[in-house]
Amino acid sequence: MSARTSTRPVAVAVLLGDPRLPYAYAMEACFGAEEQEAVEQLKAALAALEGFTFTYLDDHTTLLEDLRQRPPSLVLNLCDTGFRNDMARELNIPALLEILNIPYSGADPVGMSLATDKSIVRAVARSLGIPVPNEMFVDLEADPLVLPTLYPALIKPNFSDGSFGITAECVVHDAAAAERYLHWLAGKLERPEALVQDFLTGAEYTVGLIGNAGEGFTYLPPLEVDYSRLDPELPAILSYASKAEPDSPYWQKLRFRRARIDEVTRGRLYDHCVALFKRLGLRDYARFDFRAGADGEPRLLEVNHNPAWAWDGKLSMMAGYAGYSYSDLLRLILAAAMGRIGLGAARG
Repeated sequence: MSARTSTRPVAVAVLLGDPRLPYAYAMEACFGAEEQEAVEQLKAALAALEGFTFTYLDDHTTLLEDLRQRPPSLVLNLCDTGFRNDMARELNIPALLEILNIPYSGADPVGMSLATDKSIVRAVARSLGIPVPNEMFVDLEADPLVLPTLYPALIKPNFSDGSFGITAECVVHDAAAAERYLHWLAGKLERPEALVQDFLTGAEYTVGLIGNAGEGFTYLPPLEVDYSRLDPELPAILSYASKAEPDSPYWQKLRFRRARIDEVTRGRLYDHCVALFKRLGLRDYARFDFRAGADGEPRLLEVNHNPAWAWDGKLSMMAGYAGYSYSDLLRLILAAAMGRIGLGAARG
């Protein structure tokens, strides 16, 4: 499908993580076969789109010079690893593009900063009337540490991606376990801040949006995490092991499926997502995670400003539920970015 009414193709630079550098969030702390496969699938899907020319930028050592010498019409920012594969510097990528005045897809530095601070996201959600878990912020450098008042509780980093810092031990049932996990977490985080939440045990949903407030949204059918195969002795959570440890039961037993959800609840979740998307200043696409409590009410867990783009990721799964191919999903994201910046009229 053509990307614009003109016959001149849109020059898009696809910005990725650097496979030459270490990456702490990947298996074996470096880009491996799974990451390589994701890039190959991405290239094949983008090659199927008419009306574009694609170049790929993944050498962060020469990134600034490459962009200066050959500025594209649009950057498809898929660098969710952070500049030089440092997640703490994820917002450096859009900041660099802003300095160079090059349009790009996805969240800007302000949107990234807001969405990655889970305590701020929760406060924003509460101000919008969106249900959230009971929660406490914990400064991991404080003495004494703030401990939960109700159990079981879930402890997680305030800043993290890819479920980093989420293990089977993060669900605690007494003060001793809570203090032990908080001390362990303090030694793992660059920013020593944690959250203590109610441990919700209901259905867990993910919702995807593509678009922008001024142009309208494509709502992807919600996904549900299927914990039914997991040993009931293990807490039903999306742990780091589910994404990075093939020998873990979390990797082997967890599945995803199209959410079994009524129309009223689905519509309410979409409304929540749009409200958060606008209030946090997100752009082009985002993913939102919810989990129900004992009362059946889904509560916001977190907002993913530039969610995983891989062919087998949650966003692609949800697109498939709606009948979109992987190429279609990428086209929708490109069209959203192009419409926002006025780069021709997307068709198809």
